[in-house]
Amino acid sequence: MRTHRLISTGALALVLLTGCGTAGAPGAGSPGTASSPASAASPTAATPTATTATPSTAPEAAAALESAYVEVIGRVLPSIVQINTRDGLGSGVVYDDAGHIVTNAHVVGDATTFQVTLATGGAPRRARLVSSFPLGDLAVIKVDDPSGLAPATFGDSSKLRVGQIVLAMGNPLGFSGSVTQGIISALGRTVTEPQERGSPGATITDAIQTSAAINPGNSGGALVNLSGEVIGIPTLVAADPQTGGGTAQGLGFAIPSNTAKDIAQQIITKGEVTNTRRAALGVRVQTVVGRGGMPAGVGIVEVIRGEAAARAGIRTGDVITAIDGTPTPTTQELSEALAAHKPGDRVRVDLQRPDGSTTSVTVTLGELKQD
Repeated sequence: MRTHRLISTGALALVLLTGCGTAGAPGAGSPGTASSPASAASPTAATPTATTATPSTAPEAAAALESAYVEVIGRVLPSIVQINTRDGLGSGVVYDDAGHIVTNAHVVGDATTFQVTLATGGAPRRARLVSSFPLGDLAVIKVDDPSGLAPATFGDSSKLRVGQIVLAMGNPLGFSGSVTQGIISALGRTVTEPQERGSPGATITDAIQTSAAINPGNSGGALVNLSGEVIGIPTLVAADPQTGGGTAQGLGFAIPSNTAKDIAQQIITKGEVTNTRRAALGVRVQTVVGRGGMPAGVGIVEVIRGEAAARAGIRTGDVITAIDGTPTPTTQELSEALAAHKPGDRVRVDLQRPDGSTTSVTVTLGELKQD
């Protein structure tokens, strides 16, 4: 079983929710880091509900809620699968009746073929990779034999509200078809994964924070509302390095369903992601270490010809110290600052030149592309 040292940028780190033992066996997760600026939810969004009756007593209300849980689990769980690779296991959600399954890019890693097991049982089925989108930690695989698959219903994550009851479904530690419950704790989080094999350090925008317990092996599964809609893809859980790196249950993060649907549809129809909807400077960078060994900015290793930075006069050897006044001491902070913008936005980039002088330039951001 692989183990990892957690990386901390404050009180918490993050753990990828993929089982990392041998295929089909429980395993440990992988570490990451996070920044968590919250955004307010729409006050007019409707809260999904599984029942319309109004129970008159507390026991009736409890029975109605219990009935809603049972009904939703029975309807959605057949859409959740376990994905095994030679390096570990994760979860996936059946997207359509053609056999496409949505999961995390870090679940598939470098693999191109998989064994998929349904929550309802049966022999494992062979699946192949359609395409992976590591920049957003999403991927689509396709089962060779789609017979009997039950596609999930994906909801509109733009209508979510803090406090809604949600269920996390997946295969934590290899326990197939597990379900936990909680609420949406916050919306609009920005979380950044570690850079390691199978995970290039994706920055996930508008992430859903949930109190539903999620563990290694839950990656790529489903966060579900009480209307039986998939509203997120569980991906990360926080860990506290001060307690030896143990996961902080009740502090997990999911990719919004609208993002998952957008990326999945591009992959299915075009074979790849052609529009990332992410802003980019058009540079290759590395963190620059200053006095005392502390990060001091993001050094420009290469300026891509014809891209946003080149048009604005940014040069190789420059060090980016801030975006629109937000300090960027590391590549992670730079990614998170850019994640708050869209292609076409104009931003102020503060630079330190190789001769020690400082300047600011205005950049019209381009679109982030996969290498």
